[in-house]
Amino acid sequence: GAPFAGVLFVGLMITREGPKVIEFNCRFGDPECQAILPRLEGDLLTLLEAVATGQGLPASVSWSPRASVCVVMTSAGYPGVPRTGRPIAGTTAAAALPHVNVFHAGTAMADGALVTAGGRVLGVQALGADVADAIRTAYAAVERIRFEGAHYRRDIGHHALRRLG
Repeated sequence: GAPFAGVLFVGLMITREGPKVIEFNCRFGDPECQAILPRLEGDLLTLLEAVATGQGLPASVSWSPRASVCVVMTSAGYPGVPRTGRPIAGTTAAAALPHVNVFHAGTAMADGALVTAGGRVLGVQALGADVADAIRTAYAAVERIRFEGAHYRRDIGHHALRRLG
């Protein structure tokens, strides 16, 4: 019966029988928010403050019509025991591509170098004119990043492409 105001994340799995709820969290989902929030047109802090102070959201929130894709790069051993301490190169070059964000998750600085420090190492997100463009841009950015044992799925966004036909 306690009132709730904030972010509610619903973790879903799509099955042959339809969507199934896996979990609820009172926070943004990771890496889902990395794909969604770059499309927000406006200030996220303003929206969060409005909800936190009881003002509620404005009548409409503007979103970019651009497509967004986020590819998660993981370290060897993930989801078990990830290999850490591996130097990471290319994040600056990847982030320099237009409409690309590189989100750090399992990274750390060691002796002045960026290294792996967890299983989910980076989220590489890109906006595009359409889904195919966002996919191409995200994977172009991923290809610029190197670390020993790097792994990532090569099918991100492909289901959406098939559905859009």
